Amino acid sequence: MERQISREAIALKEWAVSVKALQEGKQILVMRKGGIIEETRDFRLLSQSFYLMPAYEHQRKELLKEPFQEEMDETLKEWSPEADTIKLEAYAEAVQDIEINDQETLDKLRELHIWTDTFAEERLKWKRKKPLHLLILKVYKLEEPILAPMRPAYTGCKSWVSLEDPVAEPAMKPVMTDERFEEEKRRILSALGR
Repeated sequence: MERQISREAIALKEWAVSVKALQEGKQILVMRKGGIIEETRDFRLLSQSFYLMPAYEHQRKELLKEPFQEEMDETLKEWSPEADTIKLEAYAEAVQDIEINDQETLDKLRELHIWTDTFAEERLKWKRKKPLHLLILKVYKLEEPILAPMRPAYTGCKSWVSLEDPVAEPAMKPVMTDERFEEEKRRILSALGR
C-alpha cells in the first residue's frame, strides 16, 4: 500500500548493510550510541521520521553474522569514496526508542538482528555511562530512489545529517505489512520482557 507522510529533510546514517537489511525486512531495529563526532553528547532521536542514509566507511565484515557478510560485499559494489551523489532508498519512522544499559538485556536480542555479539557488546561498552538506544523502525522503500548531491557535511562518523538540497517526495511502500511489523515488534518486546 502506497503511503504519503510528511517527510523531514533529515537522515540517520547507518551501515549500508544494515540499511539493506531494513529495506528487505530482515530486521526492524538499529542500535545507536552516537557517532565519534558526537562524542560529547548522548544519542538523541532528533526526529520521529527520517531517511536512512547508507554509510560505507566503517562497516566491518567480522561484526556481521555470517549470512550478512556477503551482503556487505553487495553494498560495496556500487559505492565509491569519490561519488558525487548518495542514493537514498528508504525512509523510517521510529516507533520506539528503548534504552539498554546491560549486557544481559542486550543478549536477549541476539536472534533479532544481523550483527555479531561482539558488535552489540562494543556498542554497549562505548561511552559506558550512556545507554544504548534500540530503535524499532517501521521502514518504507521509496518507489524511486533519491540521488542527493554528496555534501561534505554528510561525511564523518555522525548519526544525523540534515539534507542540504531539496529532495522530491517520491511515493513509498511499507517494507512489511502492518501485521508482520507488529509481530516483529512483539518478538523484540517479548525478548526484552515487555
